[in-house]
Amino acid sequence: MESATIKPDFAASTRHFIFTEEHEQLRETIERFAKTELAPNAAEWEETTFPDSVIKRMGDLGFLGLTQPEEYGGQGGDYFTSVVRAEAMAYSNSGGLNMGIAVQTDMAMPPIAKFGSEEIKQKYLKGAIAGDIILALGITEPDAGSDVAAIKTRAVRDGDDYVINGSKVFITNGLRADAIVLVTKTDDSKGFEGFTLFIVDTDTPGFAVSRKLEKLGMHASDTAELAFTDMRVPAGNMLGEEGKGFYNIMWELQSERMVAACACVAGAQRVLDQTMEYAKERQAFGRPIGKFQAIRHKIAAMSTKLEAARQLNYYTAWLVDQGQYPVREISQAKLFSSQVGCEITDECLQIHGGWGYMKEYGVERAWRDMRLNRIGAGTDEVMLDVIGRSYGF
Repeated sequence: MESATIKPDFAASTRHFIFTEEHEQLRETIERFAKTELAPNAAEWEETTFPDSVIKRMGDLGFLGLTQPEEYGGQGGDYFTSVVRAEAMAYSNSGGLNMGIAVQTDMAMPPIAKFGSEEIKQKYLKGAIAGDIILALGITEPDAGSDVAAIKTRAVRDGDDYVINGSKVFITNGLRADAIVLVTKTDDSKGFEGFTLFIVDTDTPGFAVSRKLEKLGMHASDTAELAFTDMRVPAGNMLGEEGKGFYNIMWELQSERMVAACACVAGAQRVLDQTMEYAKERQAFGRPIGKFQAIRHKIAAMSTKLEAARQLNYYTAWLVDQGQYPVREISQAKLFSSQVGCEITDECLQIHGGWGYMKEYGVERAWRDMRLNRIGAGTDEVMLDVIGRSYGF
């Protein structure tokens, strides 16, 4: 008796093993929110930056504290809920907006949750999850980017306070933030043991926004240079122990890089989907351009690279969820996903031709927004060095 032949079903969509039905329900909910409440405003917010009310709205909907404990207003979800949020937010069609939200949820919030005292958690973690407190992360300085050890912002103990002097640059949410997770140097003589994290309020005397920065992309988010002049911060605002800030922020960067990798793939997928629709509709020489081998092969190559990046991200996220600390794999995922994302958005713009260069289709915005991912949270060059060193070189 002959067995039935199984025919390929190219339209089938199989859920990846790391995701449950609950994850997919969450994905559908966030996608619907992004499509109906965010995407229609993407073009406007590109000119004005997105309003603070978006963060409050997401707090009210329970989207900001997906992985955070329920006692602080969070949802108590697993690590994969952060992956789902990063992917679903691609439907906002605004990389700048997504960046501002990611700073809140996956960059500034985790150090508060992991290293903050109970008093800090009750105030800042609860407030941030609810969307009542907007957060920023202060690491990069004019002379210290990828080289975090070169940070010069000083925090000097004075009684029950620390007096902070210095500056930070390229700070997303810098103009709107109510509080900043700040990396400072507390002892010049101790090397990596001389850094300390603080949570600081932006209404503290001595804090100032030096200037709003103009960027190539991510226009929907605000980016600022910040100054700290004799700013007094209570010692109780320290996150973790004095001298452990470098290690704590290195831990934070792993989460940031992982989420960035997932967001890159999701953003590139959105542009590729739009481009495939365009290739079916756009006529040239009497037929849809997608029928030309040159375009068909471009789409095939892009989809293959994108799927490879996605599977690397999911495997690495699974390692994180298992309690591992896979710095090598996270670095590989961030490096590969950001490079693939930039390659795909560039190729999609090319397929759109002159229309891709116009604002009408939104492809040029995706192209501009995507480029930051090869710089932020660790440049390609830094990722390559981390990966190389992990093999003993």
